[in-house]
Amino acid sequence: MFEVRHVSVATHGSARTGTATVSRGAYETPCFMPVGTRGAVKYLSADDYAQLGARIILGNTYHLMLRPGAEVVEHFGGLGKFAGWDGLTLTDSGGFQVFSLDPKVDDDGVTFKSTYDGSTHRFTPEIAVDVQQRIGADIQMVLDVCTSLPATDADIRLALERTHAWAKRAKAAHTRPDQSLFGIVQGGIHEQMRRESAQRTVEVGFDGYAIGGLSVGETRAEMIPALAAAIEHLPADQPRYLMGVGDPASIVESVELGVDQFDCVLQTRLGRHGTALTSTGKLHVKNARHAREDLPLDEECACPVCARHSRGYIRHLMQAGEPTAARLVSVHNISWTLQLMESIRASIVDGTFDGLKSRILDVWG
Repeated sequence: MFEVRHVSVATHGSARTGTATVSRGAYETPCFMPVGTRGAVKYLSADDYAQLGARIILGNTYHLMLRPGAEVVEHFGGLGKFAGWDGLTLTDSGGFQVFSLDPKVDDDGVTFKSTYDGSTHRFTPEIAVDVQQRIGADIQMVLDVCTSLPATDADIRLALERTHAWAKRAKAAHTRPDQSLFGIVQGGIHEQMRRESAQRTVEVGFDGYAIGGLSVGETRAEMIPALAAAIEHLPADQPRYLMGVGDPASIVESVELGVDQFDCVLQTRLGRHGTALTSTGKLHVKNARHAREDLPLDEECACPVCARHSRGYIRHLMQAGEPTAARLVSVHNISWTLQLMESIRASIVDGTFDGLKSRILDVWG
């Protein structure tokens, strides 16, 4: 089994930048992983990922197992080859999507209905591992139990216990030496349960550790202490992944605690509705005041969209209902976030992270 390691090249307090190495390659941290739920980031292609500087693309097991099916992805040689992507891939177990469907849950697993055709499916920790091994991502996640917040202590405790039991079963079922397996810490916003979950997950032993079940209804002020409680008990020499979080303020505050990698659909969700991430905050390009503006979405952005197109042009495309508009703003948002991560890495190296964090929070906090 390939041993995954994170090596820090610089630190600033608990914030760190370095390299995490998996079987097929390495990636710099802290990093942002664009989400390609069904095998593609919305409106982007593999050429875009490479041009923008992405290193890992995330896919979703729930959607890929239903369409086109894990056996189809396996036939093409795995998710990366299927998508024409030479970089690294990570698959979420699909647990978050499954639990959003109000499934029937028991200690063994979950039974749910497909959002595509209403067919009934069974998901267990072993099935989740098998499906992901066939999909063939470089990193796969264990099946966990995610509760929406607010939740009772009893609900959080049940999710923690099932997640821990399922993590042990997932590890026992995992057989691909070229594919890393990450465990997931649960515990809601309950700090003591987060500590307990982290300690018990580390005892099972995984290639990396994710913090799940956050950004599901709580405030950032509630999220950060729970996150800190979990990270306190995670190994320093393995990657730490905060799942489903990608807004600029949460990124910098989480990096400060020692988080290494992030994913989020925010960038493309905003993009397709005409909202751009910029150095001065959200820019709603549909707004009439942008109709005659011969300015890029963000004058500080180095993305190909900002190098070529004006706010006025993109607004025109939005108003005309042209799909190109959603693509352009999505490409910008992904690139803007990847540039933010690059700036964070550089600031940790040169000791200016506190200043960068303050500037981000002044705009996005």
